[in-house]
Amino acid sequence: MVHLRALEPDDLDFLYTLENDRDIWGVSDTLAPLSRQALREYLTHATTDIYVVRQLRQVVTTEISGVAVGVVDLFEYDALHQRAGVGITILASERRHGYARQALELLKEYARDVLRLHQIYATVGATNLASMRLFRAAGFRRVGTRRAWLRTASGWQDAVEWQYLLSHQTSA
Repeated sequence: MVHLRALEPDDLDFLYTLENDRDIWGVSDTLAPLSRQALREYLTHATTDIYVVRQLRQVVTTEISGVAVGVVDLFEYDALHQRAGVGITILASERRHGYARQALELLKEYARDVLRLHQIYATVGATNLASMRLFRAAGFRRVGTRRAWLRTASGWQDAVEWQYLLSHQTSA
């Protein structure tokens, strides 16, 4: 079982490890390593209200030990349309334990019950099969494909769009 919590100043080393993992740069739009100083500055502003910065990052921790294993993000928060994008990253050493699925379920509850969002969405590279399985298993619906949307080291890649309706009330 996992929990979600706010970022803390003590998360500096954890974030440094996570953000500088070259294997995830392709899915996080990262092009260069981040310094500890840059992350330290980020942490001083990370608790700013989602309504101001339009994003929110929470740390995924294990229930028993409280060890940080990943992060979940809400980004491009749109108050008018009550939606936000979703990102999730789990440390390479902690993958395949069900942490991402549990964290995504908690994030869905938070987005619906606390932020009162109508929907959340994700963009996943077409070759990222693990993420595709994750979002499908979490009840997201595949709603489209953007052709040659993501630039990778090996060329252009399609992006698959996923959507989850938190409330099923729509206007006619």
